[in-house]
Amino acid sequence: MKKSIACLLVSLLWAVNVSADPAAAPAIDIARTVIKIPLADDVSPEDAIDSMKLRANVLNFKLVAHQPLSKELESMGVETTRMEIFQFCDPRIARRMVSHDINFAAYLPCRIAMVEDENGKVWLVMMNLDMFIGSASLPPELEKDALKVRDSLGEIMQAGANGDL
Repeated sequence: MKKSIACLLVSLLWAVNVSADPAAAPAIDIARTVIKIPLADDVSPEDAIDSMKLRANVLNFKLVAHQPLSKELESMGVETTRMEIFQFCDPRIARRMVSHDINFAAYLPCRIAMVEDENGKVWLVMMNLDMFIGSASLPPELEKDALKVRDSLGEIMQAGANGDL
């Protein structure tokens, strides 16, 4: 009986949270949740992609997926600017994070987006991992891993933005 009541309460709490009015949620300045770096003027998107791939390889990060969203949109007849998602991962760290807390799976693999704005400027954009690392209550060894991921992704972005090979 106690187990049934507990299950019911958990279900009700979940239902309330899932169906909550989005307008009632606290406002978030989305610009603070990301890190955004423009490509240097002399760096082409193709050079940036090559540089990111090479730097990821040096750092033992794997490019596990690439979604050329703008090409997909164009195939649907939608006019668009360049938009691509690159997903990088250190599988060993990913496994340790998910083993610690399954919720980390929602943030895997780490993404760097390449997006051309309305003025033709190309940007690299990724989630600001500091916001999550600071609030995750990680044991010291996992915090060290999380900081390594943050630093490596930052280095990959910088290499891309500067065209460093």
